[in-house]
Amino acid sequence: MSYENKILQMKKMLGKKTAEHAQQPKFVKPATPFYTAAWQQAGLTLVENDFGVLFKREVRYPCDYVHGHYQLGELTTALEAWGNAEVEHPYALHTDDHILFWDTETTGLKGTGTYIFLLGFLEQEEDEFVLTQYVLADPANEAALLFASKLWQQSVTLVSYNGKSFDWPQLETRWTLNRQTVPPLKEQQHIDLLHSSKRLWKNDLQKMKLVQVEEEKLGFKRQDDIPGHLAPIIYFDAVKSGQAEVLMKVLQHNEWDLLSLITLYIHQTKLLFTSEQESAVTYTNIGKWYGDLKQQAASEYVLTNVTESYRQSETALAHFYLAFQHKRSGRYQDAVSAFEAALIGISQRQKIQAYEQLSMLHEHQIKKYDMALFYVEKGLQLIQQSDFSVEQKEKHFIKWNKRYERIQNKQQ
Repeated sequence: MSYENKILQMKKMLGKKTAEHAQQPKFVKPATPFYTAAWQQAGLTLVENDFGVLFKREVRYPCDYVHGHYQLGELTTALEAWGNAEVEHPYALHTDDHILFWDTETTGLKGTGTYIFLLGFLEQEEDEFVLTQYVLADPANEAALLFASKLWQQSVTLVSYNGKSFDWPQLETRWTLNRQTVPPLKEQQHIDLLHSSKRLWKNDLQKMKLVQVEEEKLGFKRQDDIPGHLAPIIYFDAVKSGQAEVLMKVLQHNEWDLLSLITLYIHQTKLLFTSEQESAVTYTNIGKWYGDLKQQAASEYVLTNVTESYRQSETALAHFYLAFQHKRSGRYQDAVSAFEAALIGISQRQKIQAYEQLSMLHEHQIKKYDMALFYVEKGLQLIQQSDFSVEQKEKHFIKWNKRYERIQNKQQ
């Protein structure tokens, strides 16, 4: 073959599609597990859809059902409170929202080999609450479980505890791995009550696990609960042995989680709108939260109430946050009084901030330069005693000494 013919042949070959598109394998519906009858006997219902089978448990509660300190029906009162509220808040829900309290149980903490074996939902339907739990029949039937959740179909507001960081990312991972089979997962509005718990009970609760919150804030103590870390072992044992009696205790654990989500939301809403029996620390945190949300009037109201309703030893931090509110409002003498009241109980670094603010107020607004110098000297002493690094101390000294020299010049 001549050289020219070889070139022509190569051009023809390059013009051809050398590889056919690989066809996606057709979905094959998994077999029904051998233990179906045993799991049904334990209290689960078999559900079949186009993608396989799963198991389901449903429980209904009347609105006067009591869990800890609260009846479930008090959720309606909480939603009405948000509807009548004059403040904007990221945790606000309303009576016309489709709210799903939800929680999952998984076979591990992360990774593509981690399955969600239990999806639990709790919602209000007119005059009752309905718990629905979907249980993974086995890993081969995962698509059936995901499809049954209807999170591909409906737009809801999910309420969880650590769901934004754990449960939802896990669900997204499992959905991605099944994207060739199930419809796309919808993005959902999401409220995570772990975040609000940290906001409300910082420096009050030592641990933020839901079990501790239940016992210390919600009046509920679990009896014969299954520890969460045993749930994966119990699930795999149920799949292997075909016996689901112990697995039902995991569903009970999940049920308590969901019931507590409702009462936790009720309790936290009451804290934000009424004077519940909580500590000065909690209400100081609430005042700061409103301040961070730029709800200045609400923040000042709550913080002022703390300073007037609790012992002086408990109100230092409230005075500290309130002082910034007064300064922003142009009430400079009130700001000075609040910063001075805060000094008895705030942390070392907060004291340095307070001394700085006091020196600035006396220098720029009140024009008492002797007091401005006094607070600069107090700040310099505290910086020297602080646990700042050498570099941090040096930066502070440079800034504070400049302030000292400027005030001295003004005084002269």
